[in-house]
Amino acid sequence: MANTQYPESYYAASANAVPPRPVLQDDVETDVCVIGAGYTGLSSALFLLEHGFRVTVLEAAKVGFGASGRNGGQIVNSYSRDIDVIERTVGPKQAQLLGEMAFEGGRIIRERVARYNIQCNLKDGGVFAALSAKQMGHLESQKRLWERFGHTQLELMDQRRIREVVGCDQYVGGMLDMSGGHIHPLNLALGEAAAVESLGGTIYEQSPAVRIERGANPVVHTPQGKVRARFIIVAGNAYLGNLVPELAAKSMPCGTQVITTEPLGDELAKALLPQDYCVEDCNYLLDYYRLTADKRLIFGGGVVYGARDPANIEAIIRPKMLKAFPQLKDVKIDYAWTGNFLLTLSRLPQVGRLGDNIYYSQGCSGHGVTYTHLAGKVLAEALRGQAERFDAFADLPHYPFPGGQLLRTPFAALGAWYYGLRDKYGL
Repeated sequence: MANTQYPESYYAASANAVPPRPVLQDDVETDVCVIGAGYTGLSSALFLLEHGFRVTVLEAAKVGFGASGRNGGQIVNSYSRDIDVIERTVGPKQAQLLGEMAFEGGRIIRERVARYNIQCNLKDGGVFAALSAKQMGHLESQKRLWERFGHTQLELMDQRRIREVVGCDQYVGGMLDMSGGHIHPLNLALGEAAAVESLGGTIYEQSPAVRIERGANPVVHTPQGKVRARFIIVAGNAYLGNLVPELAAKSMPCGTQVITTEPLGDELAKALLPQDYCVEDCNYLLDYYRLTADKRLIFGGGVVYGARDPANIEAIIRPKMLKAFPQLKDVKIDYAWTGNFLLTLSRLPQVGRLGDNIYYSQGCSGHGVTYTHLAGKVLAEALRGQAERFDAFADLPHYPFPGGQLLRTPFAALGAWYYGLRDKYGL
């Protein structure tokens, strides 16, 4: 059986205490059965409970076991493909709706943290760091684009200014987004799960959905029980497996690697990131990093296509960290882990409905922290009969990977090699 305990990550080691949750062992009836207790599922459940639905959540492992509890912990606005790309793909009307939603996920996170008093070390401020004049030009146009959609908490930074917020001499400039920021991602998920339960929702752990009986009154089967529901929300993302074959063909799980240093002490931590902002660079295969509440550096990057667990994560990521911060050469790495996110060919999320009553959202393509919170709201709206925003996502065109599931990994890896060369030579 697959391992269903948290990986040995910094997040698991510093997680808030939570009560054990039951395994589903009988037949349950509910309004909505949510499959997956990550951000998409928890966000959906919360919005539905706030509008009076009865909600049952099934989780194959533990709350936040997948990407929601393993990611870099950064609140990054918009989507993995920005609004201008969406506009070229679908035209101005649909792009306007998606553009208006591009900054909503971060607001939802802050509102949840405040309303339910979630202890997850929320900090404001995220930096996009440019390694070349070309990347800086992209940030300038990104600022104009985001401001067109009413997003104004942005500051362009020249080389002198970015040195004030990042103690790294690689960057020629950057952009600061004060509505970006960072969180302890697993504690956010655990806090949202507690909020779900406080509103009368039920979460079953170690209760994987093994089969969906479709029809007018769908039934989700687990190894020891079943849930009858009016609606189902499929929110398994990269950990869904082949439960819904239609969804597997158009997406690919990918792994990303993260390391965490030993505590650095106040002085060294302040030298690296004086304002405690989080940072991601502008490369296609990007690096991202931030400080934790106890002054460690979390540093992530790299993509493994097809989601194999690489043998030595530290060997992949530590050189990237030392390139940015050579002063950390003698610092010990206390944690190293990998987690999967779901990639789509278009890099845009896939949202839709199967039949009349099975809804899904998946494929955040690395932009999951904010998007999943928005997705929960949009899915809940659709179940309540307000489908305009749901339809704006559902109408995005999606295609299967070339060569099907067999060839999707080599094709994507080839693409990554090409973009890696572009990053390296500044093309």
